[in-house]
Amino acid sequence: MATTTPLFHYSPRLIDHRLSNSNNNNNNNLSSSSNSCSSSTSSFSSSFDNLRRNNWNFNCFYGTNNIWKHQNLKAQAMSTTQGTSPRGIISGKDEPDHLLVLVHGIMGSPSDWTYFEAELKRRLGKTFLIYASSCNTYTKTFTGIDGAGKRLAEEVLQIVRKTDSLKKISFLAHSLGGLFARYAIAVLYMPNISCDESDVIASSINTSPKTSCSSNKGMIAGLEPINFITLATPHLGVRGKKQFPFLLGMPFLEKLAAPLAPIFTGRTGSQLFLTDGKPDRPPLLLRMASDCKEIKFVSALGAFRCRLLYANVSYDHMVGWRTSSIRRETELVKPPLQSLDGYKHVVSVEYCPPVSSEGPHFPEEAAKAKEAAQNEPNPRNTVEYHETMEEEMICGLQRLGWKKVDVNFHSAFWPFFAHNNINVKNEWLHNAGVGVVVHVADSIKQQVKQQGSTNVAASL
Repeated sequence: MATTTPLFHYSPRLIDHRLSNSNNNNNNNLSSSSNSCSSSTSSFSSSFDNLRRNNWNFNCFYGTNNIWKHQNLKAQAMSTTQGTSPRGIISGKDEPDHLLVLVHGIMGSPSDWTYFEAELKRRLGKTFLIYASSCNTYTKTFTGIDGAGKRLAEEVLQIVRKTDSLKKISFLAHSLGGLFARYAIAVLYMPNISCDESDVIASSINTSPKTSCSSNKGMIAGLEPINFITLATPHLGVRGKKQFPFLLGMPFLEKLAAPLAPIFTGRTGSQLFLTDGKPDRPPLLLRMASDCKEIKFVSALGAFRCRLLYANVSYDHMVGWRTSSIRRETELVKPPLQSLDGYKHVVSVEYCPPVSSEGPHFPEEAAKAKEAAQNEPNPRNTVEYHETMEEEMICGLQRLGWKKVDVNFHSAFWPFFAHNNINVKNEWLHNAGVGVVVHVADSIKQQVKQQGSTNVAASL
């Protein structure tokens, strides 16, 4: 098919649908459908007004069918402001070009990354700007995955705008932070554009493009996405047998946990137990396993060169093996006990190629099962609803290739601290996870080397 010359329309409208629209559209009555996505219409928060104030809204048209919407976020990400990085970046040769964002989990803070961050800085060198997110500390993690994800997106944009040298971006997230990061990258995602088009956009806002347009799958906050890494993240939620091991897989405890979760952990709790929203609306985690009209969750993940899942195979009483590794029950095998050379407690690495699928759906039967699980929870309808949603989420997420790393703390002095061991939350209590830290650092370095080899080959 012949391509047409893109036409760019610039409008000084102070609107950003991705940052201003919230998941609160659950108040709208929408009928059940086979599509797991629905558009968001309600306003999010006025806290983003300062970001919107001087932004442009780009609408890029290709012919009559291909329309890019809400591209003022692109202007935010690619524009720069004077000032220094909060990490005190040195000008000259030491300027970093790769932003690595660390995202903590539930009730966490940047201090959760103290050891991990120090080791990454030592092992990765000065080309990396390692930033521990601080926008969702402690009880802010209870305000919903979508709300926390948008705050994280705003925080990342602020860093990008203050650091001119950045060209690449990666995320490393622990536990619930992995879901925050998945939402944030979807907010920050921009479809691929050619280098010429990047130059046109950049010149229109008096700045230079952040990347060399080497990625053909899109950009995140105007940067080239490299690594997306999660540690013990409940990608499939926490509902169902052994997804939330603290409940011991006992049906009566799971029956009590789902309705009580919103009381103790707010909107985040209902989203993790897949009971958020009205019965005829798909839960947020199901929508996050697909590309919606307003926000492209899967495309954003697919833009990264490498996606790594680190999962505890046992002793993690917060997040089960299945949900953190995006596997079905039948795909779980007896884990190895022997650690890989040089990486204590890391027992296996497996690459799972993409699996063709139509993607997740939310059929009428699922809506009925959700209503029953919300209104009259019992072991039968709870399991039925969760099994349906889990399969749909797996189908959506397995359309991408993943590298899955299994971790087994069975021989650690404190194996029951597995959930915090995996990111060495405390250097003294959780130092069994040091091998995981080394493996993560080496995986990042390996990806950098592969990218460098690819760039050299392309230039020849």
